[in-house]
Amino acid sequence: MTILVLSDSHRSMSGIYAAIDAVRPDQVIHLGDLMPDAQQASLAYPDLPFCMVPGNCDGWTDAPLKKQVSIGGVSILLSHGHLWHVKSGFDAAIADARASGVDILLFGHTHQAVCRQLEDGLWLLNPGSSRSTYGVITIQERRVIRCAVCQQD
Repeated sequence: MTILVLSDSHRSMSGIYAAIDAVRPDQVIHLGDLMPDAQQASLAYPDLPFCMVPGNCDGWTDAPLKKQVSIGGVSILLSHGHLWHVKSGFDAAIADARASGVDILLFGHTHQAVCRQLEDGLWLLNPGSSRSTYGVITIQERRVIRCAVCQQD
């Protein structure tokens, strides 16, 4: 299973469409700013499942700001990142992920791509801005076998 992770598209639909066409994922996760971009893309790719959360630029919404989901047997915590103040560091986000017992922590907000596995096995992924980068997670047999940040062509 391949998951495409996008964030901070800010009305740049070309980056979203280019990433979907390049990766051909089984699932798309959009981490906000702007959630309507993900909604529009979901209409363009009706057979592709989308999971999304709003960001700080999404205005009033009753959509949850944070979600915990299981995809391919892997537990994922996702939020835009502003709730955890990730522009000042990742400690609060990592603490929340560890308390939730997840395998992967996903966030955006900083527009700076980050992908790494921590000592305790927790994967940390910020796909950056979908105008220039996106994240790809590959899951097999209920575990992460690849987590990477890719450049837009």
